[in-house]
Amino acid sequence: MSITRRLLQAGLLAGLLMTQGQVWSDNQLPDIGTAGVSALSIDQERLYGEAFMRFARASLPIVDDPVLSEYISGLGQRLVSQANDVRFPFTFFLVRDNSINAAAFLGGRVKVHTGLFLYADNESELAGVLAHEISHVTQRHIARYMEAQTRSTPMTLAGLAGSIALAIINPTAGMAAMQATLGIQMQSAINYTRDNEFEADRIGMGLLYNAGFDPKGMGTFFEKLAAQSRYDSKVPEMLLTHPLPQTRIAEARNRASNYPPRTEADNIDFYFAKSRIQVRYSKLNLDGLYTDYSKRLTQPGTQQQMAARYGQALIRLTQGKPDEAASLLAELSRRYPDDLFILDSLTDLDVANKHYDSAINRLQKRLADMPDNEVVVFNLASAFMEAGRAGEAEQLLERFTRTHTENDLAWRMLADAAQQTGNRAQLFSARAEYFALRSDYQKATDDLNTARASTDDKMMQARIDARIAQLQAAKQLDDTLKR
Repeated sequence: MSITRRLLQAGLLAGLLMTQGQVWSDNQLPDIGTAGVSALSIDQERLYGEAFMRFARASLPIVDDPVLSEYISGLGQRLVSQANDVRFPFTFFLVRDNSINAAAFLGGRVKVHTGLFLYADNESELAGVLAHEISHVTQRHIARYMEAQTRSTPMTLAGLAGSIALAIINPTAGMAAMQATLGIQMQSAINYTRDNEFEADRIGMGLLYNAGFDPKGMGTFFEKLAAQSRYDSKVPEMLLTHPLPQTRIAEARNRASNYPPRTEADNIDFYFAKSRIQVRYSKLNLDGLYTDYSKRLTQPGTQQQMAARYGQALIRLTQGKPDEAASLLAELSRRYPDDLFILDSLTDLDVANKHYDSAINRLQKRLADMPDNEVVVFNLASAFMEAGRAGEAEQLLERFTRTHTENDLAWRMLADAAQQTGNRAQLFSARAEYFALRSDYQKATDDLNTARASTDDKMMQARIDARIAQLQAAKQLDDTLKR
């Protein structure tokens, strides 16, 4: 058996991340106030997390869907609110990939595959995966592993962090990099990851319950993964990066039985999100999917029925049949007048019918209460541009990007709006930020120089000069991690 295969089976790929093995009792938690600090400071962890996101944007099919982004971020933050020792803001992002997987990295960066939605039957199962990943971060499992490695092998923190980041983004290349960087001693790596995986399960289940979810969701999802691995010829990707011995399944089942039962209904948005991913990001046949949704309409009043109706509306919008979509959305908008999934589709419907004023008026009312909401801001900006009011879109997006500097969709839309208004300095400045978020510093610097030449505003020129210097520093960090 190859070293790569053995490492995958040992769970080293994601965690250095994710871990398997003995169970910690409640009074055996490590002192996470100091663990890993001597090897990796909080500031370093934050900077490495930012660099990881730049690599991810350049390499992964990240889903730039405001409605899904708001949903997965809201779900993640609901769990984070129950965690201890949260040292930095968490970022949850979706990757278009039908495989079942998720992974955490330094700085609170959590990658979630769209495939999780396809296999999760309820929100508690999905939340259980996220709670597990959050616990890896709050327990600083990667930092603690790096501390141990730097004590025993001659390596740099940056090189080690870069190898782990690459292993999450590109498993094949990442494994080779880790072997070269770490000179891994197999038994110590396996023992370390086993302890961490059980620890993340235990702490994650506490987050799951305290956030209002059914703690059984973690165990039932484990059982589903194990069953799939038995009957499928290809092992689910999540099992390669998250080893799942029967002891982990049994521990999760037994631990969940110690919690009082949860009987609250799932958030309808979980089912809406699942339908949206099925229609737009799973490559399923839309006509066949529409038929499948029709079968669920026989379950009146259920969340599954409402989600099936929403899925059918998305299909008809995708197929350019707004009249059929309108009839499907009518009941949903009456039942869920404030839901962002429905708001987004109503905007699509209005734009398809060229009812721009209707969309703009509806969204402006919501903007007053939700000025930082991606769904509201991006839908309104899009409606403005479709209506030939690009100047208003530009102003809206410029305000949004001041406080959401890592939102690459916002920068891309701002560039589009500025192009329509003829504001070259804004256009190339926004394009530069978009490229910088993908670690493409040459294009970013070229665009900033073009922006500088496009304005006589001395203050803006000074800001551009300062930004170019910042990008040079960021490039040095990224280059160090890539070595």
